[in-house]
Amino acid sequence: MEEAQQHRRAIWAWTMYDWANSAFATTIMAAVLPVYYASVAAADLPPNEATSNWAFTTTIALVLVAVLGPILGAMADFSGAKKRFLTTFALMGILGTALLYFVQRGDWIMASLFYILGSIGFSGANVFYDSLLPHVATPDEIDQVSSRGYAMGYAGGGILLAINMAMILFGPKVLPSLLPGLALDQATLTTVMTRLAFVTVAVWWFSFTIPLWRFVPEPPRRILSNETGFNPIKASFTRLASTFRNIRQYGELMKFIVAFWLYNNGIGTIIYMATIYGTELGFGIETTVGTLLMVQFVAIPFAILFGWLAKKMGTKPAILLSLAIYTAIAIGGYFLRTPLHFFLLGFAVATVQGGSQALSRSLFGRMVPKSQSAEFYSFFGVSEKIAGTVGPLVFGIVSRLMGGSRFSIISLIIFFVLGMLLLTRVNEHEGIRVAEAEEQTFLAQAPVPGA
Repeated sequence: MEEAQQHRRAIWAWTMYDWANSAFATTIMAAVLPVYYASVAAADLPPNEATSNWAFTTTIALVLVAVLGPILGAMADFSGAKKRFLTTFALMGILGTALLYFVQRGDWIMASLFYILGSIGFSGANVFYDSLLPHVATPDEIDQVSSRGYAMGYAGGGILLAINMAMILFGPKVLPSLLPGLALDQATLTTVMTRLAFVTVAVWWFSFTIPLWRFVPEPPRRILSNETGFNPIKASFTRLASTFRNIRQYGELMKFIVAFWLYNNGIGTIIYMATIYGTELGFGIETTVGTLLMVQFVAIPFAILFGWLAKKMGTKPAILLSLAIYTAIAIGGYFLRTPLHFFLLGFAVATVQGGSQALSRSLFGRMVPKSQSAEFYSFFGVSEKIAGTVGPLVFGIVSRLMGGSRFSIISLIIFFVLGMLLLTRVNEHEGIRVAEAEEQTFLAQAPVPGA
């Protein structure tokens, strides 16, 4: 009875981290900072140049995490320190987010640097957060737990975004009546409220990470007999070398990683660039951020629905369904003309965004050995980060070359189509069998948790 209660508490605490860090994804990555970057930090630059600079900033942040991820993942597995690594990166992200408070007009370089710091923390922590999933959830509940995490993320990120938008839109109108001596005009107050919104994200992220620190246990550390006496750095490179040597036996997993790399190019770019694309087209903050806020709450039931669909039709078919809808969204983005179009496309994104990512995370989790989950999830994270670098980079280059971003949106179709074609060739049952066999082999070589 007590063990079952601890299991449920660990699942709840794990999903709460999605609630915590999704505030960064909504307010910083997707909604408020892109608009603030374009309209304040980069106000002195041409609009398409501000858009492309934001795309290049995103690219730099994700490349850095992609380079470090596998080494850190192997080190976390060897050291038995997944939670400690998560904590280090989360605190880095929280610091970078809080520092955005100091960004004002013309400070686009400063904004880029602080965003890069925050993004490295956010993305790096997610590698170790994801790696805890196979340890927190049993194989028969992993789809549902992963989907629940995304649903919690949409709820948490959406609630704080709503609070932030109330601060930004209504604060400048209410404060002068509450503080008659306040000698600031509404434009200045809007800027101040936006900067304070960045601080609330840092506080929110820190506060709701506490349940994970308290209730999610560190998975047991296991070391191989030939690793006795190794320091973590040497062991990390040794394990990485071993994984690369034996990579052929993970053939289905590698096909899935490449498929994910392809289709997540499109997903990631839509997430990162949608708000600033709408700003470039002349839509106001009420349209762009209001749509994103709608997406957060509409996505909650659909994320859970995709967890149910995975049980009924299979995880891979459910992912393929979401990618077909994303392809239609990319086509629709080219013809985007009015705020209503933007809202409708946002609704379409809400139906598939959580499901596609939650099921990709859980399908991957089934095809990796649990004792090496951080190392393998770091490769998964690299796939995601490379996708994040190539997509926005292509978006930014096409926008510069064409003098606008409509062709950037339509170019995303190729990523979805190629990703779907390769995903159809993944035999997930064989991938799961190989992972289970490798886990048994690993445990046979390391029957006792490392000291």
